[in-house]
This record gives sequence, C-alpha cells and structure tokens, in this order.
Amino acid sequence: MNESFFQRSRLLVGDQVMQSLASKRVIIFGVGGVGSWCAESLIRSGVRYLDIVDYDDVCPSNINRQVMATSSTVGKQKVEVLRNRLLDINPDAKIGAIAHLFNEDTKEQFDLDRYDYIIDCIDSLKDKILLSVEATRHRAVFFSSMGSALKLDFTNIRVAEFWQVDGCPLGSAMRKRMRQRKMFPSKKYLCIFSPEVLENKGIQSPATEQNPTHPQKAQINGTMAHITAIFGFALAGLVVQDVAK
Repeated sequence: MNESFFQRSRLLVGDQVMQSLASKRVIIFGVGGVGSWCAESLIRSGVRYLDIVDYDDVCPSNINRQVMATSSTVGKQKVEVLRNRLLDINPDAKIGAIAHLFNEDTKEQFDLDRYDYIIDCIDSLKDKILLSVEATRHRAVFFSSMGSALKLDFTNIRVAEFWQVDGCPLGSAMRKRMRQRKMFPSKKYLCIFSPEVLENKGIQSPATEQNPTHPQKAQINGTMAHITAIFGFALAGLVVQDVAK
C-alpha cells in the first residue's frame, strides 16, 4: 500500500512509533457501538494485526451507532462486514474475523498470549468479568469499555483504573459480582467510562435488538453514536499512547 496513507500520523509520532504500531497484535472482543469505532481508529492509526470477535449479525437498530452498520449490511455478520471495511482502508492489514462469543465454554479457543493489547467491548456482565480475569493473567496490556448507553454529554467521558471507576452502574455491578464470586483481575487496567446516567424517554420497540438465533440482552437502553464513537476512539487512543511511550 502507498505509505502516504500514514504521512500525517508519521509527522506527529515519528517513524519508530509507526513501526511499533505496525508490529503490535491487538484483539477486540465485541465490535458493536464502541468496538467497531475502536477497530477503525486502530487501523487508521497504523495497527496492521487486528483480530475482531463478535457473534452477532448487523440489525437495523445497529445503524444509529455502529460504523459498519448500514442499510446494505443488515443481516450480515458484523465481523465480516467490518473486516471488509477495514481492509478497504488498509489492504495490507491482517484482520482476523472471529464470529464467536467469548465465554466460559469458548475461552480456551483464544490464545491470549499472542497479543500485545486486549480490548474489552463486551456487553454481557459475566463474560466481561471473565475476560477481565483471563486477560489480566497474560502479558498483554488490557483496556476496557464500561457502559456507553444512557449518555449524551461527551464532556463527562473519562479514563480511570477499573477500581476507581465512579458512577458507572456497569462498573459497580462488575465489582459487586467479582467480590461475590471471588474472581478478581490479576493486575490493574484502564477503563473508559462516564458517570452520566440518563433515563430512557422513548418506548421500547417490539422488534428484537439482536438476531433471534442469538442470546438476547436483558435490557436495551438508548445509545447515541457520538458517545459510543468517543468511547471507541478513546480506547484506540490508549493503545497509541501506550505504544508512543
């Protein structure tokens, strides 16, 4: 590929950082509203080895906040559609599209020792806890997104170590469940979060949020693209900043 693609990035961070970004191996678990924007930002920033993990298909209600969700991609696998988009940005990238859930039954299928960065954008509480426990046992740097729904004010978005995340219901629920089950991360890790919690004002549509062949979310909350995108971009930014250090 024409290396002029990276000219502006190279001007800012230099050749050594760009070479390092190109050599890092990253995996993102969950490529919905947050994970899809994170993946796009990483590829545009120079990451070339990226695996994306998500079991779901694109549905109409994804279009308001997921980068690969359009009227023409509804019904298609999220990871395949996103992979095609990322390769259209950088054909030289090595993108692994893994159409699976990460859970207790599948965790052994993922060789987490292969990666330099592991990024959590999972919605499921128990699977999110499991990933935090498993990922922090490995050498990779681990970053996580807390809940991005029920938020409008992007100026509230923050970065904190997991145990210092304040005002986020998902973070609180994770810590409570961890204490109950005595399942704890092996090392500290940074999270993107916002303490803002609004109420749903609209009426829930009878249409399902996800493909009926897959597990349903316990609750569906309102979400806006500018919030999920900033969460995703911030996660990618943590990777770039860590490499640049």
